[in-house]
Amino acid sequence: MASGWAADGAVQDQIDSTVQDAVERARSELPAGESLHFCEECDEPIPEARRKAIPGVRLCVLCQQKADKQRAAWSGYNRCGSKDSQLR
Repeated sequence: MASGWAADGAVQDQIDSTVQDAVERARSELPAGESLHFCEECDEPIPEARRKAIPGVRLCVLCQQKADKQRAAWSGYNRCGSKDSQLR
């Protein structure tokens, strides 16, 4: 019988899945390997303190901020908060 309502636990399953996807995406974007001494985008020097703080860093602060803004603009997650829209 189709009532139009999600099965028990379906909303929580969707939330858990969304969170897990976000965690996996964030982990995949973490820098790895040896830090660069010069930004791979603009070729400006990356300060030693940044290289030590973020192992595997590849971008200077300014280029990283630009990349983060672009990534946020293209985020594919539903943030409107409507449970109904998340289940479609």
